[in-house]
Amino acid sequence: MADDNKTKAEFEREAEAPQQGIVAEFVHFLLNNKKWWLTPIIVVLLLVALLIVLSGSAAAPFIYTLF
Repeated sequence: MADDNKTKAEFEREAEAPQQGIVAEFVHFLLNNKKWWLTPIIVVLLLVALLIVLSGSAAAPFIYTLF
């Protein structure tokens, strides 16, 4: 019964804590689960997304000259 109360108190403390952002939560996930192989995948996906966003802007002629 004491373990149940301890678990409940920990759960309530976590629920009252301020929420983290998505980046902080992802970094925490990487640190705790040792999923460092996900980092290059995420970086490449972010770069592709940035390229797509910039392709519709005034920076498009400068991006196309790189390729």
